Amino acid sequence: MTLRELFLSVQLQRNMKESKKYPYGDKQPDFDRRYLEMAQIWAQNSYCKRRQVGALIVKDKMIISDGYNGTPSGFENVCEDESGKTKPYVLHAEANAITKVAKSNNSSEGATLYVTSSPCLECAKLIIQAGITRVVYNDDYRIAEGIDLLKRAKIEIIKL
Repeated sequence: MTLRELFLSVQLQRNMKESKKYPYGDKQPDFDRRYLEMAQIWAQNSYCKRRQVGALIVKDKMIISDGYNGTPSGFENVCEDESGKTKPYVLHAEANAITKVAKSNNSSEGATLYVTSSPCLECAKLIIQAGITRVVYNDDYRIAEGIDLLKRAKIEIIKL
């Protein structure tokens, strides 16, 4: 490690300790993994057969919302049609978590979204509008447009 790399590493650790964006300081990567594991467990609540996705919104060291992919409230819990194709009205995990926090007294401004799959384009728009500043995920969605839009909006993207 060069002297410059060492300096940048120390500076990054200091910034992480002082930043609201990284409330866990240098332990942030450990907490990111744990929250993502919790999102994976939450995904198991989905009734979808083809793909189960879970999401958590975390702010100030608290989970302020959660969601998983599924049908809107009051609809049958069947996500796929007879041919196995996802029904057009199925909500994504991110959309469920963001609308849930919108109905609460919490604000997602400056929060981190933990989601088991990278966001699609439509969810990326919601993430931007919700003021979420970090997205942590582990599986790539088949289309990268959502990640591209989040990068354009200067939202921090972390794939674990």
